[in-house]
Amino acid sequence: MAKAGKKYQEACKLVEPGKLYTAAEAMDLVKKTATAKFDESIELHVRLGVDPKYPDQQVRGAIVLPNGTGKTKRVLVFAKGEKVKEAEAAGADFVGSDEIVQKIQGGWLDFDVAVATPDMMGTVGRLGKILGPRGLMPNPKLGTVTMDLQKAISEVKAGKVEYRTDKAGNVHVVIGKASFD
Repeated sequence: MAKAGKKYQEACKLVEPGKLYTAAEAMDLVKKTATAKFDESIELHVRLGVDPKYPDQQVRGAIVLPNGTGKTKRVLVFAKGEKVKEAEAAGADFVGSDEIVQKIQGGWLDFDVAVATPDMMGTVGRLGKILGPRGLMPNPKLGTVTMDLQKAISEVKAGKVEYRTDKAGNVHVVIGKASFD
């Protein structure tokens, strides 16, 4: 069996097993134990004790973090008419309608978040089998199907993160980087 590395062993000495830490203590501890040569992501994992098979026990939503996640996201907007100009002015990386749908059906997925106007959802719905499993399908519950493209794009660029329960009833979400204050 492989032996744990020196940095890992040093980090383990700082953590007391079974002790509950306050949020401030936990953040200090995370910063002390971050030893990689890159800027590590800090994640939050919460066991909620719910059964996600039942619709009334599913937890899902989105939140804008005050300092973002440390990553810039590429935003694709499905829109037509004057909404195309609005999306481009708001800072969307890719904007289009039918031509973008054809491109995605051809295998292009070089974006992180998809936003759509309600009138485009009939067209975007055909991409459900491609975008759905990757978590890229626009959804009104998460605010990615909206007529207010300016607000939706600015939130995504500012660091909006989506969370939802997994099969075991846990929530996993990135909350920042080790270099953050």
